[in-house]
Amino acid sequence: MDAVLKHWRRIAVTLLPLVFALLHAAGAVRIDVLQRLEDIIYDARLRATMPGTLDERIIIVDIDEASLAELGRWPWSRNKLAALTNELFDRQQIALLGFDVVFAEPDDSSGLKQLSRLSQNEFRDFAAFGEKLDALRGSLDYDVMFATALRGHPVVLGYYATSDREGRTSGTLPAPVMVQNALLGRAPVFTSFNGYGANIEPLARAAPVAGFFNTIAEVDGVVRTIPLIAEVNGEFHESLSLAMFRMLAGSPAVAAEFSRERYLSRNAHGLENILLSQGGRVHAIPVDRRGAILIPYRGPGGVKGGSFRYVSAADVLARRIPEGSLKGKTVLLGTTAPGLLDLRTTPVGQAYPGVEANANVLSGLLDNRVFVTPDYALGYEVAILMLAGLLLAVALPLVSAPRAVMLSVAVVLAVIALNFWLYGAHRLVLPLASALVMVVTAFALNMSYGYFVESRSKRELAHLFGTYVPPELVDEMVKDPDSYSMMARNKDMTVMFCDMRGFTKLSEHLEPTQLQELLNSVFSRLTQVIRANRGTIDKYMGDCVMAFWGAPVETSEHPYLAVKTAMEIAQSVRALNQEHLAKGLPEIGIGVGVNTGTMCVGDMGSDIRRAYTVIGDAVNLGSRLEGLSKVYAVDAVVSEATRMRVPQVAWAELDKVRVKGKDQAVSIYCPIALAHELSAEQAKEIKTWTSFLKAYRAQDWEQSDNLMLNLLRMNAKKYLYQLYSERVASMRLLPFDPKWDGATNFETK
Repeated sequence: MDAVLKHWRRIAVTLLPLVFALLHAAGAVRIDVLQRLEDIIYDARLRATMPGTLDERIIIVDIDEASLAELGRWPWSRNKLAALTNELFDRQQIALLGFDVVFAEPDDSSGLKQLSRLSQNEFRDFAAFGEKLDALRGSLDYDVMFATALRGHPVVLGYYATSDREGRTSGTLPAPVMVQNALLGRAPVFTSFNGYGANIEPLARAAPVAGFFNTIAEVDGVVRTIPLIAEVNGEFHESLSLAMFRMLAGSPAVAAEFSRERYLSRNAHGLENILLSQGGRVHAIPVDRRGAILIPYRGPGGVKGGSFRYVSAADVLARRIPEGSLKGKTVLLGTTAPGLLDLRTTPVGQAYPGVEANANVLSGLLDNRVFVTPDYALGYEVAILMLAGLLLAVALPLVSAPRAVMLSVAVVLAVIALNFWLYGAHRLVLPLASALVMVVTAFALNMSYGYFVESRSKRELAHLFGTYVPPELVDEMVKDPDSYSMMARNKDMTVMFCDMRGFTKLSEHLEPTQLQELLNSVFSRLTQVIRANRGTIDKYMGDCVMAFWGAPVETSEHPYLAVKTAMEIAQSVRALNQEHLAKGLPEIGIGVGVNTGTMCVGDMGSDIRRAYTVIGDAVNLGSRLEGLSKVYAVDAVVSEATRMRVPQVAWAELDKVRVKGKDQAVSIYCPIALAHELSAEQAKEIKTWTSFLKAYRAQDWEQSDNLMLNLLRMNAKKYLYQLYSERVASMRLLPFDPKWDGATNFETK
């Protein structure tokens, strides 16, 4: 929770895309690019999942260019359509004929109207003319001839519905398929039309079943949906495809089914299904809130599309189609001729025949392959946006850039997978674009904020501390830059001074470039060891390097890390000397002083030059201890304050000393080895040495001499033993001093 509160600004920025996405989903703020992207995603998904197979059940009799060239321009005289209808039912024995054209005006192409006018005017005195006309009337009334061909056959006529200011109407509408009482008092928003162009009354009487063949073009002009039920002049009528499906199913009754969710009032839309019921059996067709479905395109359109078999109308009339080859088929009469303007822009083609759009819907209804955007799509979209948006807003500021990329990609894949699973398994078309754009935008804003806002302070922090602390510590610090500053403060820390022995003498015998190379080599080796142990380099002072632990990065192990560094420096210098000997270079010595205590750390110096450093008595003592390493001829001298906090190391006490500027004596120690690496010989030597110091401070010179002899047998070349041998010999000449505390006083730094 603390981490979340700490990044609240970044979280708020990451939440901005979620807010806009929710406003878009609710319709409060319409973002056109999201809707366009949603359409692109739908079209791509549709094309990727289309069956791409031929539906053998449905045949399209095509008024194509070849038919127009052979039979004349459209509209054809109704006697040709009557002959075509008879050919389809009598010779081909089709199961159902649907017309994707409308016959909105009487057919006067036979001249019957003109002959009747002549009979009543210019030739009214010629009885023979009237008699002959009456005899020919049956063969010249093409509308009656066409109506006769339609009557008694399973035929569904087509018509178009319109929405304009005048609300013009023509022709005769079929009976509505659903009345207001079937809505149970609810008020769904069906697609509504205030006008229509229907078939003339004789044809409508002969074939009373008809359906509108309107499709719905989206804002981008692409036809993706078709209403199954629409409100035409206040009555509920069915589409051509639904009317044909119902006729194939035995003309079941039509009703509307609404959502059963309790939160919906009686006046809420909540339209879910169109119900077809017959003989106690009910078939539900899922629809959206407007009573429409998404057209389940099978594949590319047209003769070469491979979704439906096309037969030229001219070939049917000329009987170039073998008898009975269309037996039992459902036939749709329509046109693909460009001049007849029945081509649509669809997700699967730019010039898609309108008749095939209705054929796809009929095919989908027959296969129960109906895709729909349900009424709870808004709730789904809001839920996905909230889950993904809140997850990203909280998680992205807390993780590294690579993990932020992986998390964002995982969220995108999860959202896509869920959406495609619902589409493929349950035929639900649910919003996806807003979630994808929200995730991508949230990631981009989060990364941008991190780089331009938070990274600025991190870069400043890296600039301030980069020359002092190891890069890995800088990386750790930049995760929480607010916790680090150059402000001075008192802290419990450990300081280390490391001095190169014999540097002055070396400088007298080496060329400047050789000296520079040697110094750089040594300091590089020391710096690597310090950084490997998370130390902060304070400064290089001639042949000395100063470092400390415990700031700027907090660590409770700073005494151990400093001691470990001192031991590894000694090992590193010994290895370096071996390299120098091989190159003919002089050997170097090293002296290290380590102390732990309260120090003041911060940015200190003048207006001209400042540095991040430590000061205080504990620091001064550390410097004095480094100088004592030369006195005792050891690699490192460590204070008792440090030794007490490093039980991992085996120690040998060197002395009690009282350095310049200090009245209180302090014990100083030398690290021998890591406790678990201490050999039996080393342990025995430390034990003997400890006994010697006890006898020495008790002024028991006889015991001291005996123990020293044992120590010299163990390590005769050790300068420390020689030093104390001389001290014992010198102090043996002095009288016993009961006030002596065993400390050695040093008056120089």
